[in-house]
Amino acid sequence: MSTITAGELAARGFVASATTRFDRTLLRTASAIDAYVLARVERRHGAEWRRAMSARAVAIGARRDAEALAALGMLPR
Repeated sequence: MSTITAGELAARGFVASATTRFDRTLLRTASAIDAYVLARVERRHGAEWRRAMSARAVAIGARRDAEALAALGMLPR
């Protein structure tokens, strides 16, 4: 179960999907390990790769924002 799914199900009121303290600890630990590995990988690559990943992150964020607005019925003009 991912943190996104757990949060969505909990928000919808599914009691069976409630996470325990242990589940949350495991998810936080996995997230911390992912962040550590990502930081190590980023340090190994050059500045050009980091700029490309930064631009990619900005594009992904803009797309997520647009999708969220579209889900609410607010389309761009």
